[in-house]
Amino acid sequence: MAVDAHAPTGTPESGKRTDDDSSRTVSEDAHAQHNPPARRSASSRRSRSLHRGRSDVGEVLARHTSVQDAEELASIDRPPSEAEKIPPSKTYRPLSFPVLALLMPASIFGVLARLGLQAITTYDGRSIFPLAWVQAAGCLIMGFALGLKEPFGQFYGPLYTAVTTGFCGSLTTFSGWQLDIFESWINGTASHRDWFRDAIDGIGKTVFTLAISLSAVSFGAHLATLAAPLLPTLRTPPRRIRYTLSALGVLIYAAAYPAYFELPARYRHEVTAALLFSFPGTLSRYLLSIFLNPRLKLFPLGTFAANTLGTALLGTFQVLQTIQHPGPLSANACGVLRGLSDGFCGCLTTVSTFAAEVDALDGRRAWIYVSLSWLVSQLLLAVILGPSIGAGHVSRQSTCRYDF
Repeated sequence: MAVDAHAPTGTPESGKRTDDDSSRTVSEDAHAQHNPPARRSASSRRSRSLHRGRSDVGEVLARHTSVQDAEELASIDRPPSEAEKIPPSKTYRPLSFPVLALLMPASIFGVLARLGLQAITTYDGRSIFPLAWVQAAGCLIMGFALGLKEPFGQFYGPLYTAVTTGFCGSLTTFSGWQLDIFESWINGTASHRDWFRDAIDGIGKTVFTLAISLSAVSFGAHLATLAAPLLPTLRTPPRRIRYTLSALGVLIYAAAYPAYFELPARYRHEVTAALLFSFPGTLSRYLLSIFLNPRLKLFPLGTFAANTLGTALLGTFQVLQTIQHPGPLSANACGVLRGLSDGFCGCLTTVSTFAAEVDALDGRRAWIYVSLSWLVSQLLLAVILGPSIGAGHVSRQSTCRYDF
């Protein structure tokens, strides 16, 4: 190989160092003396973490890496902040009125989408259980919104929380998934099968829901990375538009009250009762997430509490809807219980946020989080439903009758 005789060889003038090189070397030696390799490594990791930002969970999911701290994990439900390079003038506090106002209609639309998907996908001879469609749709949208958190913040931050916490959180349901699994163990559908097939059915609903949800949220985040360069930069809507959106959100939820009483009675247990209890469920989950998720290092305590509490409540409502003695409840009571189950419990618990958190955690912590959530929920259902079914006080199927 030919060598250029005029090319620099690393040290000028026969290996002599210049004053700048000498001072730089002394400085580097002093820095190395006061910063051992392990300390320098930790320092570099911290600087990289700060440079990257603490809330870019969408990028974490798209690149199949893991989050570094509790604040980063807890940011999933929070509006875009300065960590996403959002100017302070465009940031919103988690409990500000515009954020809460948009959660109201988002909860209603999420419930409507869930009930509609379940109705469409429930038919004889189906190959996929209805909740699988619900969880997949909600997790896909969740991952896509996470990947576009910065554009959401540059446009209008409360819209991000409305899509993720409001719509996706209300569309997906952790408590419904857990009750579906438990009903497989006890053969709640009275199907012609033995205990081994009951176990296979419950395991299948567990494994396939996890696989579908985790894949959907990761795929949604990947789609967001492809779509982000193609999206136009939208200007923040003027103040009058923002105020109108907040007022419209409140009015949409307020309309659920007259709809419950004015529409035909047959819609109460099917839709309107669930709409009535949707926002209280979403708000409860959001508050638990805001206050509890940052408490434990890399364990989302708020989401865990919401999912397990909602599962316990759903089990209680299920017992009340299957009472045999002294007799079934009235149609109105059954309608309220159905609304609490589909609306409050369905919105209090979420698979979309749960899947995003699992995907963002490293392997060991993710397994701990999934295992504890699943095990505690199943044990709660066993404690609540098991004794009542064993004593014969309740039926394995709902005893509610709705008079139109």
